[in-house]
Amino acid sequence: MRILMIGAGGVGDAAARIAVERDFFEQLVVADYDLGRAEATVTAATARRDGEQRLVAARVDASDAEAVAALAREHGSTHVFNAVDPRFVMPIFRGALAAGAGYLDMAMSLSRRHPDEPYAKVGVKLGDEQFAMTSQWEESGRLALLGMGVEPGLSDVFARYASDHLFSSIDELGTRDGANLAVYDEDGNETFAPGFSMWTIIEECLNPPVVWEKARAGGDVEAGFFTLPAFSEPEVFEFPEGIGPVECVHVEHEEVLLMPRWLDAERVTFKYGLGDELITILRTLHTLGLDGTDPVRVKGVEVSPRDVVAAVLPDPATIGPRMKGKTCAGVFVTGTGKDGQPRRTYLYHVSDNEETMAEYGAQCVVWQTAVNPVVALELMATGVWQGSGVLGPEAFDAQPFLELLAAPKPVGYGSPWGMEDR
Repeated sequence: MRILMIGAGGVGDAAARIAVERDFFEQLVVADYDLGRAEATVTAATARRDGEQRLVAARVDASDAEAVAALAREHGSTHVFNAVDPRFVMPIFRGALAAGAGYLDMAMSLSRRHPDEPYAKVGVKLGDEQFAMTSQWEESGRLALLGMGVEPGLSDVFARYASDHLFSSIDELGTRDGANLAVYDEDGNETFAPGFSMWTIIEECLNPPVVWEKARAGGDVEAGFFTLPAFSEPEVFEFPEGIGPVECVHVEHEEVLLMPRWLDAERVTFKYGLGDELITILRTLHTLGLDGTDPVRVKGVEVSPRDVVAAVLPDPATIGPRMKGKTCAGVFVTGTGKDGQPRRTYLYHVSDNEETMAEYGAQCVVWQTAVNPVVALELMATGVWQGSGVLGPEAFDAQPFLELLAAPKPVGYGSPWGMEDR
């Protein structure tokens, strides 16, 4: 396997540091619009292993599909790993296809609201543009694996595992994500600094959240999707390993758009523990129009309000040394167990910032996101996961993934997952 990874931000940098410990790939090209950032990632990752020479830095414009294809061809890349924010999904997706390479991302093509009833009906859904190209990927014989981070990604793997091994019928697949993370300034005072891209946080949290229900579908998966107002149906969810209760609300997310395509459930939801502070900030940004992506002219310069907001906040890749706590991703499954009795089970993965900083120099949110696509790439390289077309994590056997993730190093990735019956 020869990998072209596009993006050397927090997640891309962490992925390179994780991948360099593994032997499944022949080359990893780290490409970014900022060559210096790509070179820094290559230097840091290479230093983790004596004699390492498989990593190469390159510059690329992720908005240019032909530039992506040309770089993949130049290096003979067999797979393109998209590690940038979802604005660039489609050019990278098209570039990988044009180059004859496989593809993997952690977030899908962007949605667009229903023009008349945005808080009731779906418009263009997350991933619609990618799924529209399914036949082209099938004809190419290559696999495009969508949504293979932590959420989406690992939560989808958990859902497949629950469907195969724990439940005979499922009432709800409810992805639930929460944390007790705090970031401190130089004086030790708690401050606001998001754990991942603020651009993406705004996109996910202010868009109308999507829910899927089988009763609405009537045999047509696409008919089962509907939307709600942002921050709907708050609930307090108890997270494991000392995180405790966190209020979670509906958020637009890829799991809801993926799980119903491969798994049988009555309802699919995604709720995220945003916290009062972040919800207030997001509502204020929306009120002021600072969540917008269309450029506005400021003193003769065209700028996107959302880009400005993201630019003035700390880079998520840099806040690790000032962060404390844990983050948890998982799926809460309710229904009937294999024994015919009612069952409620939370399958989860916890990432501790102290541990990821000590071992990888990466804060826990980006590390937890980064480890899962690397595991998936290894399963693809070894032929354990294989296929063609446009598929989600649910399309593959979950057990090999979970075993490889949890197995002690050097056999696996040494990152155990958990399961609680409630």
